[in-house]
Amino acid sequence: MLPKGSKLYSIIFLSCPRCHKGKFFEANPYKLSNFNKVKERCPKCDLKYSIEPSFYTGSMYVSYAVGIAVAVATYVLILLFGLDLSLPTLFITIVVVLILTMPWIAAVSKSIWANMFFKYDNEIAQKIN
Repeated sequence: MLPKGSKLYSIIFLSCPRCHKGKFFEANPYKLSNFNKVKERCPKCDLKYSIEPSFYTGSMYVSYAVGIAVAVATYVLILLFGLDLSLPTLFITIVVVLILTMPWIAAVSKSIWANMFFKYDNEIAQKIN
């Protein structure tokens, strides 16, 4: 199990990068009415999630890398399962997987981006219930 304090914990569970207890997003990434809307502040430790206006614009670069990783993983899984798909079918399968995982990719990318700029603080995390 992932221990609190690791960046991977914060990224996978979409939690606050500083305390790992507060939620990072307003709602589930698949709730399209609040599509990947990051909270203004952590509800637990009051960390301001945005350093500057348009802070999460840089997460587009991370999103590209995560999208490529998902596409490659899909291709490898198709090969491992021994599915003999034609090139057009393979392409369509990868595109469908990318479309279905798009909200998750965008959410994880924003979480990775935030974790590049904020670090876990054990003292603050211990003070929070």
